[in-house]
Amino acid sequence: MRRPHLPRWVLPLVVLAAVGFLYVRPIDSYLETRNQLDERRAEVATLRAERARLSTRLEQETSVDGLARQARRIGYVRPGEHLFIVEGTAAWSKAHGGR
Repeated sequence: MRRPHLPRWVLPLVVLAAVGFLYVRPIDSYLETRNQLDERRAEVATLRAERARLSTRLEQETSVDGLARQARRIGYVRPGEHLFIVEGTAAWSKAHGGR
């Protein structure tokens, strides 16, 4: 019985296809992991910037001037000062193009 003769290029093609098939999943996993790493790095950079902004704000708000500003905002005055409440400033500001 005679075996059919395969061309010489078939075996290397089959081997190459098998190797390619075996490399698909690891390469896909590598690319996905690399994308996730890039996303996490961007997230870390954003969080670091926000942390710096919040640290600066905390320093400003806990300084003597910041605490005095907060106290005045809720109605506290220093000894010897008088508190005046002016009503209608929001409507006046709106009518005159203010914020």
